[in-house]
Amino acid sequence: MTIPVPLILPRNPVQHSRTKYIEIRHHFIRDHVNNGDCEIQFVSTENQLADLFTKPLNKERFNFLRNEIGIIDFKFVK
Repeated sequence: MTIPVPLILPRNPVQHSRTKYIEIRHHFIRDHVNNGDCEIQFVSTENQLADLFTKPLNKERFNFLRNEIGIIDFKFVK
């Protein structure tokens, strides 16, 4: 027999605290989108600029993302 997740979460404080954080963040973002402060857009895997700061990348991928955020390679500046 499988126990439904809503019944498990209140009994597991570690999991509940993680879920609570996600719910608060979700409501915060939803409120700002509804107020017109920001908009949410899909970003494909190839264009995830945060990968530059969060993942080990090969040279080509690193250079592509670096150029996308506007960082200049000083070797080519005269």
